[in-house]
Amino acid sequence: MKKSDQILKDRENAAGSNGVDEYIAKSPTNVQAKLKEVRAAVREVAPGATETMSYFEMPGYSYPGHDYNGMLAWFGLKKSHIGLYLRPPTIQDHEKELASYATTKAVVHFPLDENIPVPLVKKLVKTSLRVMRGKSKIGKHSKPRTLER
Repeated sequence: MKKSDQILKDRENAAGSNGVDEYIAKSPTNVQAKLKEVRAAVREVAPGATETMSYFEMPGYSYPGHDYNGMLAWFGLKKSHIGLYLRPPTIQDHEKELASYATTKAVVHFPLDENIPVPLVKKLVKTSLRVMRGKSKIGKHSKPRTLER
């Protein structure tokens, strides 16, 4: 098979899947169950959200029509943790609950050697979803209006 034919075949295969299954399958066996737990938690809290791999090359979830492409949560495997990426100020709103985890402004790190705190993941995603919905929707009225004289 020619290289160009293989590229087209790979693109067709990728188009038929959102890539998240492949992302998890390519991860080390010992963390696949944890990635599936995070995925299931996000999908439960955000039913109907679009699941994609096109943003930051990690699983992401969005509701089109909102700012920031409607993105509300992402997760990704790093060397020593699974990062859960959320809209600010989600992390700040849950500082006490997240005190035992490394965090940044928009990311919480769940160490690979610990269980995934599924109830906490769900709570964080719910907050991120509320933050997203609290922002104005994209549309003709989302830009500042100016008065014409």
